Amino acid sequence: MKTMSSAKPTPAHSGPADSAAVQSGEVRSSAIMAAGTLVSRFLGFAKTWMLAAALGLGSTVNDTFINANNLPNLIFLLVAGGVFNAVLVPQIIKASKAPDKGADYISRLLTLAVLVLLALTLAVTLLAPWVIQLTTQGYSPGQKALAVSFAFWCLPQIFFYGLYALLTQVLNAHGAFGPAMWAPILNNIVAIAGLGMFIWTFGANVANPHTLDTWDSTQTFLVAGFSTIGVIAQTAILLVPVFRLRLGLRPRFGWRGVGLGQAARLSVWTLATAAVGQLAFLYVMRIATIPGAERLRLEQAGDPAADTLPGNAVLEVASQLYLLPHSIIALSLATVLFNRMTRASQDGDHAALRNALSHGLRTMAVATVFGALALFALAGPLGMFFSGGVPQDGVMLAQTLTILALSTPFMSANFMMSRVFYANEDARTPFFIQLVLALVNVVAAFSIQFLPFDQIIFAIAVLYTGGNILSVLVSAIFLRRLLGHLDGPRIANAYIRMGYAALGSALAGAVALWLLGSYNRDGFAWSTPAAALVTIVVVGPVMLAAYLLLLKLFRVTELNDLLQPLLGRLRRRSAAEPSADLPDGDAAGRTRPERATVSVDTGLIPRISGEFDAASFRAGPDLDEQDERAGRAGPEGGYLPAEDLPSTAEGGLDGDVPLPGRRTYQGPAGRNPYFPFGGKKKK
Repeated sequence: MKTMSSAKPTPAHSGPADSAAVQSGEVRSSAIMAAGTLVSRFLGFAKTWMLAAALGLGSTVNDTFINANNLPNLIFLLVAGGVFNAVLVPQIIKASKAPDKGADYISRLLTLAVLVLLALTLAVTLLAPWVIQLTTQGYSPGQKALAVSFAFWCLPQIFFYGLYALLTQVLNAHGAFGPAMWAPILNNIVAIAGLGMFIWTFGANVANPHTLDTWDSTQTFLVAGFSTIGVIAQTAILLVPVFRLRLGLRPRFGWRGVGLGQAARLSVWTLATAAVGQLAFLYVMRIATIPGAERLRLEQAGDPAADTLPGNAVLEVASQLYLLPHSIIALSLATVLFNRMTRASQDGDHAALRNALSHGLRTMAVATVFGALALFALAGPLGMFFSGGVPQDGVMLAQTLTILALSTPFMSANFMMSRVFYANEDARTPFFIQLVLALVNVVAAFSIQFLPFDQIIFAIAVLYTGGNILSVLVSAIFLRRLLGHLDGPRIANAYIRMGYAALGSALAGAVALWLLGSYNRDGFAWSTPAAALVTIVVVGPVMLAAYLLLLKLFRVTELNDLLQPLLGRLRRRSAAEPSADLPDGDAAGRTRPERATVSVDTGLIPRISGEFDAASFRAGPDLDEQDERAGRAGPEGGYLPAEDLPSTAEGGLDGDVPLPGRRTYQGPAGRNPYFPFGGKKKK
């Protein structure tokens, strides 16, 4: 086999004016994407609050809807999600670099994907009664009928989730990142509008309880129908920027030789990991439906114990709150550090790889440790705010959240640790770790179903907390074999100091909560959801201020590392103005690289919320990060390779994704013969 030349094209340098424009454009693009994500998350919590107000957090109808509305996302991720992320996305990225911008290839790919999605969606929707039977346990005939009705409305979302993922990648491959960030906002707005009309027409649940006996088809349409319309709108709005690309996309048939089979074979471990994780999660969610079914029987019997049975709606809302620190901080930081991990892995530099992991774990903990203690301390007001106005439902939500909250740092730490395996192009180890966790989850869930009904949801929360801790321990065992050690004393020292600071912050919050009556059933914080929100708004800043002060006192330098990207972005914003005064060598900026945007979060962290995470189809390396090796990475000066240079990809993407020009390797970690660094090239 012919040895590749080490010569690589040198990126053309732009002048000062061009550099200023590039820097300004990157800052503006990053700000737009960040704003879109924040607005989307805010509206997502508003939708959650509206749903609890409309249906009641602890109601049978809400439990039934939550289960049916989660099914499209779970089925899509189980059947097609791994294929889309690991197989189709790299093909779109490769095709977009062709002379025709990939018009012919992407047309064929979209045609094939649309046909497969239509067939899958049609089959699953027609089998809705069987799907409900398979994913629930103990439903009465009336509840099962309502679940099937919800499923008929919700399951078509499978098609639009898949199409949304593909359109997002077409846009991202051509440098358009903003539309996919803002599209979920339209989804939330439509769903909120439907819930608003429901409350306007039928009244809130606290004033006019909605039960199986009072439910009709109009109510189903306003709740489930508008949920699906929101997903359709989220997908349809992406067609506008796709058409503006002027690719000339149209239905095209003939898929022989497009390379999808080879890509799928290369990604077999990734696909298997995703499938194992989702199957285990589906089984746990089946067990989570048991308390809701029992609550209905108690209500029909007039037993007041029904009010104290938490259902899967309580678990869903607690999960959304518990995942917040991870989704805001850990995902972003892991994405940025992945570039460094990949470069260290390619160089065979285990010390640099270990330092990158240590830096990520310590920096991320600044936010996740505080997030865990803040969620724990504010669980009561948060529970009341999302309770739909029923204090008992707020208590059950608060109890569930306190169980989940304290494992937040472990969940984020495991996600960061899993990046090391992917940076090393090792997809087998994550599969075996996932297999262990899946077996634990399934065995534990099977045992949980025999507990008293009022303990099942809490036990599932304990299961996921234990799973997060176990995943860190198992990952650490494999990482020690790879890296020798994990810089444990340094990491432990940082976590302990942050823990002391967070504990002091929680004590300050506890005093503030006591003053606002959070520990009294008749206190201000438990009077209304609005009072609970006021409590959160008042106590949250008090806790944050105390935490930051204590971090300074305990000399936690990782705080500066966490804030540095934000401060650096602000400095770049100001530096974009006077850049004309800089010499060409300093001001010259490389052209903005096209980034591959694929997530490989294959379920090492047990999924709790079934909400479709649109961000998982657009997560990629930080565009603002400067790579000292950028000049060696291809004609664009970025980290994507040239199509005809198989060894030019030097980082930026998770190793289990078969990128154009980069061969996916499934053998022993650190022994990839196609890497040009840290080993011999293949002759």
